[in-house]
Amino acid sequence: MKAILCKEHGPAEKLVIEDIASPEAKGRGVKIRVKAAGLNFPDTLIIEGKYQLQPPLPFSPGGELAGEVIEVGEKVTRFKPGDRVAALTGWGAFAEEVVAPESNLLPLPDGMSYEQAAGFMMVYGTSYYALKQRANIQPGETLLVLGASGGVGLATVELGKAMGARVIAAASTAEKLAVAKAAGADELINYSEESLKEAVKKLTKGKGVDVVYDPVGGDFTEQALRSMAWNGRHLIIGFAAGDIPKVPANLMLLKGCSVVGVFWGSFTQREPEASAQNMMDLLTLYAEGKIDPKVSQVFEFDQYAEALGALTGRRATGKIVLRVGA
Repeated sequence: MKAILCKEHGPAEKLVIEDIASPEAKGRGVKIRVKAAGLNFPDTLIIEGKYQLQPPLPFSPGGELAGEVIEVGEKVTRFKPGDRVAALTGWGAFAEEVVAPESNLLPLPDGMSYEQAAGFMMVYGTSYYALKQRANIQPGETLLVLGASGGVGLATVELGKAMGARVIAAASTAEKLAVAKAAGADELINYSEESLKEAVKKLTKGKGVDVVYDPVGGDFTEQALRSMAWNGRHLIIGFAAGDIPKVPANLMLLKGCSVVGVFWGSFTQREPEASAQNMMDLLTLYAEGKIDPKVSQVFEFDQYAEALGALTGRRATGKIVLRVGA
């Protein structure tokens, strides 16, 4: 079978496609014929050796996929060959066949395509965990979403609306904001043209926002933190801007607010029952039509460098997906 391999750390151009041995399903392992793989920001870090979890070389990147079960281990009880599934892998999804633990699989609902499913678990799982467990967001609260047109940002816009929040979407272009508006955002801020802090102040009549969803980092983190309401919660998701911000600690004191870390991957391992319930909640929201995963671009298997470049260049509006098999 073919796989995209990282044989030395560096940019996406250093990845190669090679034939490797097909994996075998044992125990609670499920072998999947991969149809599509979702791209996420950690994929760009892991190939450069910059991610907090680092596999030994060589390895295949890719943390999530969708496909068809072709073999199950002797201890598997919930899946059988022929089932349509999505799966989390950590890494390894950029390959024609993958073995994943049964606990990391999700049955696909009718109507969800492989491309949609390949970009579902990680972004919606992260965003729902952030809003539900970490922020405990309540109906009527105001949610500010930075990077609102990206994968996790767009999912958060949808989930925020589904959970009863007033959603302010912030992004860098009018085109990106139009996508966020279509996903349900109530208010829009173009932070390349106006001050984020001043725009939030105007939209909230000086009150500030109750929850900030921040996958961007850089200079925007402090601006958003200065825009918090009393008892606000600033969710740290990631640092797509590249810089890890250092914020004045006195802001938390003066605002009476919290800065809250969101590490969804660790949550899924430490609290598997709560994580599984979250996934069931998300499937219900999908069935009710309250969330609709948006795939902005689908790249062919050999276009992996271009696909990862679209992600690092922050050109995505929704999920970027790699088509692996027919």
